[in-house]
Amino acid sequence: MTVQLQCFGESGNSYKAALTLTLCGLDWEPVWVDFFHGASRSPEFREVNVMGEAPVLVDGDRVMTQSGVIQLWAAERSGKFLGDRDEALRWVLFDNHKVSGQAGALRFHMNFLPRDKQVPEVVEWLTARLRGAFHVLESQLQRTPWLTGEGPTIGDLACCGYLYYPEPFGFDRAEWPAIDAWLDRIAALPGWKHPYDMMPRREGRSPTLKAS
Repeated sequence: MTVQLQCFGESGNSYKAALTLTLCGLDWEPVWVDFFHGASRSPEFREVNVMGEAPVLVDGDRVMTQSGVIQLWAAERSGKFLGDRDEALRWVLFDNHKVSGQAGALRFHMNFLPRDKQVPEVVEWLTARLRGAFHVLESQLQRTPWLTGEGPTIGDLACCGYLYYPEPFGFDRAEWPAIDAWLDRIAALPGWKHPYDMMPRREGRSPTLKAS
């Protein structure tokens, strides 16, 4: 049975779920959420997800929200990308709090807010927080090819969620060689696609065919 993922291409959190579903070999189809015109804040959407956030996975009568939950469901259902479950979840939770939690807000602030609403102090603070998380990733990936050791897990697919996007948010792959090589390893996994090729996005935005 094909499951539906309510998502939008600009969302790194949606990408983590979409990428995991794809690499796990599960049948799914995207349902576009018009986030930039307020769809996720509508009463109809909040009936499905009271948090008002994408992604949302719909599997028959079952509805799941939060990317980490969807990733865990996909890994357990397929038997792939779980490895040491506790270690995989450790990195999923690290991502949610330290990587995506900062990168998502920083990228949105720098690229999707009107310039007169951007606050330099916010950019500076989030950038410092995010760089701290990059140092952790870089240190781990200097020791092991994947975050939990010798094979990829949902921890890797979580932590990479925002790092293929082309919009500037203080991340330069050349500055982080271990992260750079790791992103290449993920992109070499069968079925990998760039987020703008995997999910629908706003009209007038052409797909990005090459990872930044």
